[in-house]
Amino acid sequence: MKYVDIHSFDLIGYQKLFSFQDWRIAMLNYIDELEVDNINYVEAHLSTDEAFVLLEGECTLYFAEVEQGRITHFQYVNMEPKKVYRIPQGVYHTHTLNHEAKVLIIEEESTSYENSPRIYLSEQDKALLKKAFMESKHV
Repeated sequence: MKYVDIHSFDLIGYQKLFSFQDWRIAMLNYIDELEVDNINYVEAHLSTDEAFVLLEGECTLYFAEVEQGRITHFQYVNMEPKKVYRIPQGVYHTHTLNHEAKVLIIEEESTSYENSPRIYLSEQDKALLKKAFMESKHV
């Protein structure tokens, strides 16, 4: 009889670790596409909430305030280790991570591009995101 499965992920980017019934557990580590200057879109999940847990390093979550399909502002939260951050369905979001970051992600297995619309960032949107990023770093 097998009593435990042990999962880890130490490469760059996102990796699903396992799923059970309707849920999946994944790990997100630093990846250069999540550098603030490289972020090209925000996304929302229409069918489910999503939860993040910072295990190591630094991660900042950004939330786009959207009116009539346009981004008007970004809010942010600097994650603290070992706290659960739940993003409700329908909230447009993205994140930045430092090189040491390890983030655990809990989401429904059905979460996909088909039920997670994106808003691609205009130059004005990128400037708003960069402003929020600078504020989050107290620069």
